[in-house]
Amino acid sequence: MNTTKSDPVKINLEQLLREGNIIRIKPQGYSMYPLFIPERDEALIQQTDYTDCHRNDVVLYRRDQGILVLHRICRITSDGFYMVGDNQYEVEGPLRQDQIIGKLIAVNRNSREFTVGNPFYKFVSSLWLFMLPVRPFCFKLSAFLRKLHHS
Repeated sequence: MNTTKSDPVKINLEQLLREGNIIRIKPQGYSMYPLFIPERDEALIQQTDYTDCHRNDVVLYRRDQGILVLHRICRITSDGFYMVGDNQYEVEGPLRQDQIIGKLIAVNRNSREFTVGNPFYKFVSSLWLFMLPVRPFCFKLSAFLRKLHHS
């Protein structure tokens, strides 16, 4: 089969995960910034059961519209899972258990890998999730400081 840029090879990530593979993806967009910087960082994802998902885990899930998303679990209730990007403050959910297809196990940044068990990563990600209610203020303060710096 001959493939070109206009005819990309379609890869079934969910099938790869079900077969026990660890997949490497380069997240697009800035919803998980600064954990993931597009075109630089890779996420290593492993299949998971929803019972192994906890608050602060980053999971790969499929929205009902079909889009795959990599976001952090901010809370779990009897209604389902509630997700948020690290660079966002609006919470998405509830998501059903069957929408979760994988969990982040490591990050590859500039050819260096760190696992989600890394103590520094755990501390920073937990602190940032704890700060979810004040993120809008943090984003506004950051924009204000950037504006001051560039004036």
